Amino acid sequence: MSAELRSAMGGKLKAFYRARAWWPLWIQGDTLGPEADRLIALIESSDLDGLDPADFDPEDLRDVVEVARSGSPEALARAEVRLSRAFAAYVRALRRAPTVKMVYLDQELVPEQPTEIEVLRAAGVETSMAAYVDTMGWMNPIYAQLRARLVDYHENWSGLPEIVLPPGPTLRSGMKGERVALLRERLGLAPGAGFDKPLAAKLKAFQAAHGLPADAVAGAKTLAALNRGSAWYEHLLRLNLERARVLPGTRKRYVVVDAAAARLWLYEDGAVVDTMKVIVGKPTEPTPMLAGMMRYAVVNPYWNVPPDLVRKRIVPRVVENGESLNAMGYEALSDWTHDARILDQSEIDWTAVAAGSQELRVRQLPGKTNSMGKMKFMFPNDLGIYLHDTPEKALFKQEGRRFSSGCVRVEDAQRLALWLFGKPLDAPSEAPEQQVYLPQPVPVYITYMTAAPTDTGIAFREDAYERDAAQTEQFAGR
Repeated sequence: MSAELRSAMGGKLKAFYRARAWWPLWIQGDTLGPEADRLIALIESSDLDGLDPADFDPEDLRDVVEVARSGSPEALARAEVRLSRAFAAYVRALRRAPTVKMVYLDQELVPEQPTEIEVLRAAGVETSMAAYVDTMGWMNPIYAQLRARLVDYHENWSGLPEIVLPPGPTLRSGMKGERVALLRERLGLAPGAGFDKPLAAKLKAFQAAHGLPADAVAGAKTLAALNRGSAWYEHLLRLNLERARVLPGTRKRYVVVDAAAARLWLYEDGAVVDTMKVIVGKPTEPTPMLAGMMRYAVVNPYWNVPPDLVRKRIVPRVVENGESLNAMGYEALSDWTHDARILDQSEIDWTAVAAGSQELRVRQLPGKTNSMGKMKFMFPNDLGIYLHDTPEKALFKQEGRRFSSGCVRVEDAQRLALWLFGKPLDAPSEAPEQQVYLPQPVPVYITYMTAAPTDTGIAFREDAYERDAAQTEQFAGR
């Protein structure tokens, strides 16, 4: 086979195969492995990726593969070459420049389109090419899983009649009438006016596929989902595929924060090793989508109180109640520079601060009640965004968990620190603002997945930051 491969190869592809002693990627013994068909299936459905399948000529590729099934060494060599070139082209197209806006704090995190040889080299070190293609191992797991869910959604729900159900009482088993008949038609069932077991089963399946409680009861939320239609959901899924596309596929260790889910995941070698709840920004102060290198932690941190909170919360206690800053656990500073001077309370024009004509820098001292908790995790940026501990643990029991001013509060800072540093992060003293640098910076990706894969289907989440509407139209024509 090596002789046939030598004669079939050319250019850089020949250099790649020569370096691996002409060992094929796609041929197993005297036939092609199942990964060839899987690649063709991916290419044929690449419109889901926002690509044009015709760019990869899947019909010709399938013909070449079918001819190679004869076992002819020459045909197998031609198929090997054709599959490798198609595979590299497809992967490179997937790793194209992002269209979803994300702030990259560090140049090394900006996605770069790999070369054809880089794509093949990455595939060549995999222990199983079939598993690599089957899981889309060059992409982030969230992307591959969500894409698979989109395929299932398209097959199961896109061909049903787009019928609008009028408002009215909640529909449930045993009911009859015109609205029940419309519900049956909407879900593709045989005509009828009764809410029977087949309708209940189909409605439960619809609810599960749309992230709703699968109770077979058509209440307001279920009716709204039915009336949106499948196109609305497919566009939303495609939008979130674009958001997932910018997440890393091959980095060894990284953190993903999903502001829509209010949850954090820790990844190692492409797999989730831990997860925890987080608290993210309020709708009026949304947590941005960004990527940055976490470089150090701060133990016993100060908290610089936002000027509006100084006026609302601190000034009244000083002016009206006569309380001292120090007794409240705060101190005022002359300015926002690193070497600012600590002010005596008597030096401050509290009337001007209360009126908003003078801005006062106030920071909360380290301690049990400090809003930063015991530590914060820094990926330096001008947006003032970072991960941090919090004393307000009860808030993690809430559903939406959108209470911050943009930063990300983590449920278990000590557990996160243990994963980052490989040991507990304990302060050697009570001194404030002790910086502890990571041996190796760790990438942090903050995303916003309003549709995400779950173990059983898709989670459709509230668009609390109202980012979906305009962006969904961007993908409507794909």
